[in-house]
Amino acid sequence: MAYFSTAIDSALQGGGAKPGLEIWCVENLQLVTVPKTSHGKFFSGSAYLVLNTVLLKSGTLQHDIHYWLGKDAKEVDSSFVSDKALELDEALGSHAVQYREVQGQETEKFLSYFKPCIIPVEGVFSSRSGRTDAETYQVSLLTCKGDRVVHVKEVPFSRASLNHNDVFILDTATKIFLFSGCNSSSQEKAKALEVVQYIKENKHGGNCDVATIDDGKFVGDPDVGEFWSLFGGYAPISRDLPSVVQEQTNSSTVKLFWITTQGKLCQCGTEILSKELLNSDQCYMLDCDAELFVWMGRNTTITERKTSISAVEDFVRAQGKSASTHLTFLTQGTETALFKSYFDNWPQTVEPKLYEEGREKVAAIFKQHGYDVKELPEEDFQPFINCNGTLKVWLVNSEISLIPIADQRKLYSGDCYIVQYTYPNNGREENLFYAWFGSRSTMDDRADAISQMNTIVNSTKGDPVLAQIVEGKEPVQFFCIFQTLIIFKGGMSKRYKISVAEKCISDETYDDIKTALFRVQGKSSNNMQAIQVDQVSSSLNSSYCYILKTQTSVFTWIGNLSSESDHDLVDRMLDLINPTWQPILVREGSEPDDFWNTLGGRGEYKRDKEIIGFVEDPHLFICELNKGDLKVKEIYNFSQDDLTTEDVLVMDCQKEIYVWIGRHSKIGSKKEALTIGLKFLEMDVLVEGLSLETPLYVVTEGCEPPFFTQFFEWDFSKANMLGNSFERKLAILKGKAQKMEAPLRSSWKACSMETTSDSLRRRSVGPNGLGTSSSPASGILHLGIQSSGNRRYSSPPPVTRKLFLGSSPVPSATNGSVISTTPEVKVQSDPSGNAGVLQADQSANVENLLIYPYERIKVVSNDPVTGIDITKREAYLSNAEFQEIFNMPRKAFYQLPKWRQNKLKMSHHLF
Repeated sequence: MAYFSTAIDSALQGGGAKPGLEIWCVENLQLVTVPKTSHGKFFSGSAYLVLNTVLLKSGTLQHDIHYWLGKDAKEVDSSFVSDKALELDEALGSHAVQYREVQGQETEKFLSYFKPCIIPVEGVFSSRSGRTDAETYQVSLLTCKGDRVVHVKEVPFSRASLNHNDVFILDTATKIFLFSGCNSSSQEKAKALEVVQYIKENKHGGNCDVATIDDGKFVGDPDVGEFWSLFGGYAPISRDLPSVVQEQTNSSTVKLFWITTQGKLCQCGTEILSKELLNSDQCYMLDCDAELFVWMGRNTTITERKTSISAVEDFVRAQGKSASTHLTFLTQGTETALFKSYFDNWPQTVEPKLYEEGREKVAAIFKQHGYDVKELPEEDFQPFINCNGTLKVWLVNSEISLIPIADQRKLYSGDCYIVQYTYPNNGREENLFYAWFGSRSTMDDRADAISQMNTIVNSTKGDPVLAQIVEGKEPVQFFCIFQTLIIFKGGMSKRYKISVAEKCISDETYDDIKTALFRVQGKSSNNMQAIQVDQVSSSLNSSYCYILKTQTSVFTWIGNLSSESDHDLVDRMLDLINPTWQPILVREGSEPDDFWNTLGGRGEYKRDKEIIGFVEDPHLFICELNKGDLKVKEIYNFSQDDLTTEDVLVMDCQKEIYVWIGRHSKIGSKKEALTIGLKFLEMDVLVEGLSLETPLYVVTEGCEPPFFTQFFEWDFSKANMLGNSFERKLAILKGKAQKMEAPLRSSWKACSMETTSDSLRRRSVGPNGLGTSSSPASGILHLGIQSSGNRRYSSPPPVTRKLFLGSSPVPSATNGSVISTTPEVKVQSDPSGNAGVLQADQSANVENLLIYPYERIKVVSNDPVTGIDITKREAYLSNAEFQEIFNMPRKAFYQLPKWRQNKLKMSHHLF
């Protein structure tokens, strides 16, 4: 939400009101809007202001402000754009994080907006500059550094610029050469190939040859001879040592300075930093050597903030800090995870009321549009995989024993279990394994569960997904797989029995004689649970229903905040636990004395409605485990291409964690991957209060399940390729990707995967491996704001931008005319007269589809159409009916994030 006032620069008016990237450049000490066609083109003599706005799952807008300083930018322009960044932040309610970006030393977050790279251009930006055709093509030599985001820098066109450590691109009029130093990695070479593709499309209109040159190879290849001839002939490159990445150490002391209103820095005399040192009326600088933070209290004025920023920039120059030193500016309340990590026990700030407030706002919007509602219905979570598969459950008791089918939906909190779930997916059977730890199970049983699960997995065909979950933290998908689940107190394990005896406590293992209290929960008959809890009044909760079984009676207690569906679940659970019970219905507030006596007397319990907090957008991290020490680095604006085969990555979805193992990574077993996941939970990188009991999944490359691929714009053909990162990128660049696909899928260790049709592309649907149904509110909310597709959890493929004056449009293969890159929707009549033919928006990934009426293509139809792609039902609608149903044109719909699209589709029974 923007908070603009009349004092803001007119060029910034309306900035940040909708998702996407907005860029301004300083010209004659004025801000000039940079057109979208020029996004990613930066002049080294200019200063830029960049605003990135993201629509979070919570429905709020998140802003990041960057000001970019070219190496030749004037000091007055640099100061001007710094002030404008602060002005923009204030206009947005002081909720944005600000970053200073220096040419050649940009942050990875900034570069992630312009994948695959930015290539600064010499000169100064001019809003009046027109197109000028260069008489001769300027040959350039570029160096590429980075295996995640690429820093591209032009270097002198000379043999002396080459070395054995980096990757170089030689761009000529007819051919692009990629020279790979012998010490460069596959990931670096693969990223450089993305830059090659970018240059080919932008500067050559897609028409030029590409050649790859290996360091040390100079015979037997005409491309090699041509490459060296451009340098005047071959000559050895001077030998130098492999580049060593300087690792950040914690040995340097982090220093906190208070900044006075006169711009003087005064060090706070303490070695242990705490949040209490930060005063809302003052500004501070946190010196972390390679990175500096400026923290501005919420009560400080804009003048005080400008003074503080100027003082810190002067400090950087006076101290002779490296040009790579990053400056980040934070207003109180916008602290980043990295900033918080430097303070001792930074408190968690959870505001669950935001969810209820958001629901109230949506309910108000309903009323404005004529709906008479008192409260919005709870979202109905649907599993993301087929839940009608086959279930096997083993009890871990020193050894493992298979539980009979009749009893496999009854677990004990003192035991550990191994669950194998087999389900159909894309014409084949997939396996999902869970190690379930009861809340009172022993550590030895837990270790055995992991070990025995790995043994079963190793003997199972393919690469199943592994998961480790703890009682009380189960994902909804786990419950949906069981459909009906009863969790009793106590246990059958020998170790549990020994543990109880050693602690001199009574064995609470459930039987038909003992008194027991069950909390009933769930959403439907296919997702319901009865959990045995302590039989005390504090176990009650007004949001649930309970079953209290005594030696003489059975009570069903109905909480005042429970729903009709909850009442139905109680009746079903009674039949499952013991169909002979004859319950006594008790409503909250009218309990008999026998009820309270059984619970040890009347007492306090939770009577407020349970508040469901928002789940944050997922974050992706690359991980490296070295001698027990885990190092992580976040990947911003991630996509499927960031899942590089040589690496191990962790997807943090807050309520669950995924460890993804590349086929060429150094991880030797899935057990080791679980260790990485647990260490990640211990680190709590985002300072979000992750529990060590958070569900943990292990996924291997090429065998990604639907509840993982939903976070990406998934292309199965990429997941099925062989070779390292560089070989795969090169095959795609040269149009030979199909030759790199494996014919059959086998085990992870065999490094081969199954070929899948290019037409099978999975779209993201919802958070945490689950699709969510949506009420008409989703459509109403999008009346005022339409997402541009910018989202944190999966970036769309980069849009080809014509950034260079010398680039030419792409000619048609037949007549040389320019091909339009603007997506269009065209309707053609079908010769049969039964239906029209639709040529849909490119982002819909559909072409030449027949048009059918809504009543025939919706999920529940009396006269359903057969033979359609059920994942794209909306694509068969006419333009008029599409507009009527979704309240927006087709093009705007396909610009929404995929999970938003699918929520809208579900609300209209099209998914």
